Amino acid sequence: MADELVWVVPRPDALPDGSWRGVRAVLSPEIDRLESLAEYRPRDAVEPDPAFKQLIPYLVLRDEERWFLMRRTRAGGDVRLHDRYSIGVGGHVNPGDEGVVGALLREWSEEVDAAFVPSFTLVGLLNDDTTEVGSVHLGIVYVADADGRAVAIRETEKLSARWAPTGDVSAVRGALETWSELVFDSLVAGR
Repeated sequence: MADELVWVVPRPDALPDGSWRGVRAVLSPEIDRLESLAEYRPRDAVEPDPAFKQLIPYLVLRDEERWFLMRRTRAGGDVRLHDRYSIGVGGHVNPGDEGVVGALLREWSEEVDAAFVPSFTLVGLLNDDTTEVGSVHLGIVYVADADGRAVAIRETEKLSARWAPTGDVSAVRGALETWSELVFDSLVAGR
């Protein structure tokens, strides 16, 4: 992490209407605006600095009515995430990614084992300033459909995954990571 450069936007530019919590629908021109304002900074310098929002592409994968539900194992480094569930795959935008979609494609290839690349549909921006981690990140949420194709996760020592119907995800909602909970609630309400 010490040498990693990540794409950031100054908080006033990332949240021009002030802070809010949840998912807000946006169109591609808003993502273009954020990309035009983004600059690379060392990750270790911006992780503790809420003056900047780190842009994080965040993909929710579904297969019709089922969700790709992941559970973090106790082998992961961050104890706060042990046994927590997630419906999102994502990560920082790094040099060489050529923007948010490039980072999303890189994260797809690093995190997911699949013989296809789905079409990504922009949903909106995800913000949660109520947590220390959330206060320095801004999610750019996409959804994609597996269309019945096989999908697995690559880091099987750190994650388990399965296709889960909405009721199963609802049953573990309290154990979802905060971003997953906010996105799940938003997507379910939008149906």
